[in-house]
Amino acid sequence: MAKSKILVVGSSNTDMIIKLDRIPRPGETLLGGEFVMAAGGKGANQAVGAARAGGAVTFVARVGRDVFGDQAVAGLVKDGINVDYVLRDKARASGVALIFVAKDGENSIAVASGANGGLSPADVNKAKKAFAGARVLVMQLETPLETVQAAAELAHKTGVWVILNPAPARPLPDRLLRRVSILTPNETEAELLTGVRVDSDAAAARAAERLLDRGVGTVILTLGPRGAFVAAREGRHRVPGFKMKAVDTTAAGDVFNGALAVALAEGRPLYEGVRFANAAAAISVTRMGAQPSAPRRREIERLLAKGPAR
Repeated sequence: MAKSKILVVGSSNTDMIIKLDRIPRPGETLLGGEFVMAAGGKGANQAVGAARAGGAVTFVARVGRDVFGDQAVAGLVKDGINVDYVLRDKARASGVALIFVAKDGENSIAVASGANGGLSPADVNKAKKAFAGARVLVMQLETPLETVQAAAELAHKTGVWVILNPAPARPLPDRLLRRVSILTPNETEAELLTGVRVDSDAAAARAAERLLDRGVGTVILTLGPRGAFVAAREGRHRVPGFKMKAVDTTAAGDVFNGALAVALAEGRPLYEGVRFANAAAAISVTRMGAQPSAPRRREIERLLAKGPAR
């Protein structure tokens, strides 16, 4: 079977991770952490997540002309991702993220966007050919909002589904939301967008309805180990997650979005697609690092076969 074509527009970072017993408080220094450096950036994470889940992925991004940019591109190529539209920025350094990871898997992240901030609508337009052949476009919010809007408009014109992961959380205009086929906020992002504190399935339903009212096609609200709440034309329901011991949750949402794009591009029903994505995200939290945590297709299928989700 030919792989379904997935397009990802977004960020690429190098993650510098310190694993500690707990996340430092403001003004506090903690000694004895373990340091790891790994490829990251929400866009690149989603691209790798989709590629390993079985998609034919093209990535549109900017990196610096530096060692971090060299390493980022080499890693993407190793995963079979088309990097024809990954541009090298002369003026800006590659993006870098500094990440604290606690022993319970929770994290705290600060990002220096660098070249990601230079990704422009013009860069998106240069990738028109890639849009023409894609089934699904995946995006996040680590690049300029005008670029996200431009990509959404081009996807709309070319009949490409748009999955938008609204992270890092920020207010979004209805003009953009009306171009989004599937919006995938977590609880925090959903609260920022709607004002509804998501502390139950009923609250998730209320938040989702507000987003649907603003023009989003489908809302999939990710709930960590509890799975995901889906609000679509077919109905409203929670798709259970998988019980796993979390080591690092850094890229779980990105892996979810990448795997979801592949499942839906392959024609799986929405419920099955979300379950496939839940399984991919569940595996990712058992491993350190962003892109290193993304599972291969066979691993996802193996977990799904074990079922049921909880």
